[in-house]
Amino acid sequence: MKSRGLLMLLIAVAAGLAAMLMAARWMQEQGGDRGRIAVAAAEVELGSRLTADMVRLVEWPQSSMPPGAFTDLAKLEGRVVTSSVHRGEPILDSRLAPEGTKGGLSAVVPEGKRAMTVRVNDVVGVAGFALPGTFVDIMVNTQEEGGQRSDRDRTVSKIVLERILVLAIAQEADRDNTKPKVVSAVTLELTPGQAEVLDLARSVGTLSLVLRNQTESKMADTSGATKAQLLGLKPVAAAASAAPAPRPVVARRVAPRTEAAAAEPVIQRQLTCVEVIRGMNRVTECF
Repeated sequence: MKSRGLLMLLIAVAAGLAAMLMAARWMQEQGGDRGRIAVAAAEVELGSRLTADMVRLVEWPQSSMPPGAFTDLAKLEGRVVTSSVHRGEPILDSRLAPEGTKGGLSAVVPEGKRAMTVRVNDVVGVAGFALPGTFVDIMVNTQEEGGQRSDRDRTVSKIVLERILVLAIAQEADRDNTKPKVVSAVTLELTPGQAEVLDLARSVGTLSLVLRNQTESKMADTSGATKAQLLGLKPVAAAASAAPAPRPVVARRVAPRTEAAAAEPVIQRQLTCVEVIRGMNRVTECF
């Protein structure tokens, strides 16, 4: 009985050793040859220039090498990152600006885009939640065309730009920080046309930033809000011209004249006539 139990134990041990050997061989086959690639030795912020102390080489399976990885640290010297890189994350060519690019925010601005800064406060800046990497709409509050600045009835609020990327707040461009921060200036990513619209908007009225969902791409089609719409007032008719309107001519109806009225009355008068002799002439005069 004891010999039988000892035999079963030996068989179990042998099976376990065989399983371990097979697992080790499978893992070795899966890993294959190993190489070395460059990874971040510390947190690297967006727009930073890489130095020797920011990167290091680590072993990496050849079969799972990411595209664009670097195996030579010398090729990374002075390159600028276009997005934040966490510690231990591989440095890829797709996340670097072209060679020769200087560090700073200009390296982050894509080709064909512009960076423009607007002044904000705790209210305009959405209480500090307009952070780098978020999207905002820009609304302007101004006067309608033709209205005087003192005429508050012509005030209108209108969204003029939508889904604008926030590049930086003050002098910070870190997109990993999610803690709200109240600043006095926000830098936005715009096309040249959008930059012109924003410059005009801030010169004709006051700006407000409207925080929007990160994944929403649908544009809003609004006509703007006016004071009359806000208070439910009816539109006031246009003022009359200063020149007095011409006085209407009223034609009076004249009754037609009858034949009796048209005919003048004939007055019968009795005349007295006398004959007057003057020298050799004889004249008859009546009165």
